[in-house]
Amino acid sequence: MCLVGGQANAQEQGDISKPKTKFYDLRGTNAFDAVLGTSVINGDFVDPMFEIYTHFGYKRHLTPHLSIDFGYHKFNLAYIDTFNEGFMSFDLNVELIMIPHERFSPFIFAGAGYNASNHFKQTAPKVQGGIGLECVVSNQFALKLCADYNYVSSDTLDDLEAGASDDTYFRIAFGVNLYFGGAEKKAKILKDYSTEIESNSITDDKNRPKL
Repeated sequence: MCLVGGQANAQEQGDISKPKTKFYDLRGTNAFDAVLGTSVINGDFVDPMFEIYTHFGYKRHLTPHLSIDFGYHKFNLAYIDTFNEGFMSFDLNVELIMIPHERFSPFIFAGAGYNASNHFKQTAPKVQGGIGLECVVSNQFALKLCADYNYVSSDTLDDLEAGASDDTYFRIAFGVNLYFGGAEKKAKILKDYSTEIESNSITDDKNRPKL
C-alpha cells in the first residue's frame, strides 16, 4: 500500500509542469542594444537619399515574449541636391519576440516617440512600428536585423509644407543585443518550482490516510 501511495504522490508532483528556462540561458531579463544602418525620408520632395542611422537603447523583458524598449536614435534625412538635415528621436516601444526559447526568432514592435532636428530647431511627436529577426550566436549575445516605419505628426520635416499627409521615414539597420540578468531570474524560477514541489509533497503526506 505504501508503494501505491508513493506512486500517487509522484504522479501529483509530475502534474506540476517544470517551467521553461531556456530563454534565460540564451537571452536574459535585460539588454543593451546598438545598431548601424540607413534612413530614408518619404516627404514632399523627389529623389530621397539613403543616409546614415545609429541607435543605442535599453530593453527590459517583462516576460520571455514581451519587453519594453527605450532607445535614442540619431540619423540624417536627405534629398539629392535639395535637403540634408540631422535628426534624433527618443522612442518607447513594446516588443514581442515570437520564439523566445530558441536561438533564432522574428520579432515585432510598436510604440510612440519624440522627433527632433539638430539643436531642436523643430520637434514633433510620432508613432512607429517595425519588424526584425534576431539570432543568438552565443549565450547573452545576439545579432539582429530590423526595420521600422515612422509617422511624424508634422508636414515640415523637410522644411516644406505640401501635400495632404504628414512626413514619414523608414530606418533599416543591423545590430547587436547584449543580454544580462538571465542567471538570477532562472535561479529564482527554479527555486520557486522546487518550493512548490516540496509544499505539495508535504501536503500530500499529511492528507494520506494512515494504514
